[in-house]
Amino acid sequence: MVKLDNLNIASLPDEMAGELQYKIDQKAKPVGSLGQMEAIAKQIGLIQGTLTPILNKPVMLTIASDHKICEEGVSPCPVEITWQQCLNFLNGGGGIGLFSQVYGFDLRVVDAGVDFDFKPHPKLIDAKVRKGTRNFLKEPAMTIDECLKALNNGRHIVAQIAEEGTNVIGFGEMGIGNTSPASALLSVYTGIEIEAAVGPGSGLTPEGVVNKTQVLKNAIAKHGVSDDPIENLARFGGLEIATIAGAMLEAASRRMIIITDGFITTSALLAAHAIDPLVVDYAFFSHQSKEQGHKKMVDFMGGEPILDLGFRLGEGTGSAVAYSVIKGAVAMINKMTSFDEAAIYNTANDGIRID
Repeated sequence: MVKLDNLNIASLPDEMAGELQYKIDQKAKPVGSLGQMEAIAKQIGLIQGTLTPILNKPVMLTIASDHKICEEGVSPCPVEITWQQCLNFLNGGGGIGLFSQVYGFDLRVVDAGVDFDFKPHPKLIDAKVRKGTRNFLKEPAMTIDECLKALNNGRHIVAQIAEEGTNVIGFGEMGIGNTSPASALLSVYTGIEIEAAVGPGSGLTPEGVVNKTQVLKNAIAKHGVSDDPIENLARFGGLEIATIAGAMLEAASRRMIIITDGFITTSALLAAHAIDPLVVDYAFFSHQSKEQGHKKMVDFMGGEPILDLGFRLGEGTGSAVAYSVIKGAVAMINKMTSFDEAAIYNTANDGIRID
């Protein structure tokens, strides 16, 4: 079994759950009336081990790579879009360039394996392992060493960001063809049939989806499914997916808040979950993607998406938008008046507070 060194993710402190719930229930509102926002506030309190959680210096990591599986016609888009979009993001463009500004994220673009030579840029992190994964219909996408390097690159990036005082990381991705490794990982890690894991991605025709499904089915049959989660990630994953998975594991080990995006970043969380299931306790599922396999991933890990806006863009856009709800949840537990503070009582019922 392949192991990651010095990974130490702690269970959330159960002893604080009652205190946090009591504080939330004393707010001037009917109990449970803010729904999922109350659960978010409680989870953040547990992550940070405090009744007064804070959000510091949120960073958006949009991690990019290319995929040689595109040689099999699994995407309708030219692979050059990967590097072109990365440049767009670095210049503040695209959905994530805009939404990072709107929702207050410091956007960093990570080159985990783009088939392009970028010039240095203050917002670009060079974590390139190689120029794209191999065509995993023919051979494993990565060697074990390459996969471990990507995982550890993600961990190193998060460790550096944590040193800057950040305790919130949103995740996004860019990589033409990356719904194929995400679909394969969904099938491999959960055991569902590949047909239930595959969708149109960035716009495949029904015939294209049939081809994509058969390609992935043949790839899984060729390599088989391992009992080792890292070996499965190396066989079928992407360099951006492995880098995100490592980043999420490190974030959880540092008790940071993880915000997933859609299908691809959730497949990275699925890989991280296979390595250490406790990582999910630190994660917030930003939205419900339109890609059919996404709900299956979220359900498998017992999550609940914050939003359902019909998103399927990726890049981290869902993570950025959902952060507005997370901010609201933290403001609620810290600043919303309680019944006592507002002096609200049910005087028609012997002074018992309305809750």
